[in-house]
Amino acid sequence: MDKIDRAIIKALKEDGRMPFSRIAEQLRVSPGMIRQRVQRLNEQGILQVVAVTNPLKIGYHTMAFIGVKAEGNRLQEIARQIAAFEEVIYLSICSGAFNLLVEVLCLDNSHLLSFLTGKLYSVEGVRDTETFISLDIVKEIYAWDSPTQNPLEDDSTATNGADAPKSALEYPVEEAPTT
Repeated sequence: MDKIDRAIIKALKEDGRMPFSRIAEQLRVSPGMIRQRVQRLNEQGILQVVAVTNPLKIGYHTMAFIGVKAEGNRLQEIARQIAAFEEVIYLSICSGAFNLLVEVLCLDNSHLLSFLTGKLYSVEGVRDTETFISLDIVKEIYAWDSPTQNPLEDDSTATNGADAPKSALEYPVEEAPTT
């Protein structure tokens, strides 16, 4: 990824529906170049532009995190089985007290109970679980910057501050990319 890729990502994080022509104008490159780069970033799994919904406003009333202790010699297989359930929106193999951290979205507590008893507990190799019902979402983000600089340093003290990529609107005219 180069400065232009990072600037494209920054622009799309600000507005995922921003026209390629507007991004191209900001970066002083062709819209075709933006289109090709977005397609490449998408194909490489770096960028995905999607609609994000608020589950609480579309009928889901119960979100929960479930810590799962599972048989270690079958961990990935068990994780794949659990990930296939429609209620599962996030699953991570992790270290600590649990082998898996699973986030589920359910219509209500009855649906959660049905998921736990009818689906999760039926997966062979699931040994123990602990369920944490989410009462309120305090912070949820889907956009973060790539790790180009230590976040504890400011631009003036960072060793790579001069090399840090500039956002779409930070290019002086004489530095604007021409490719």
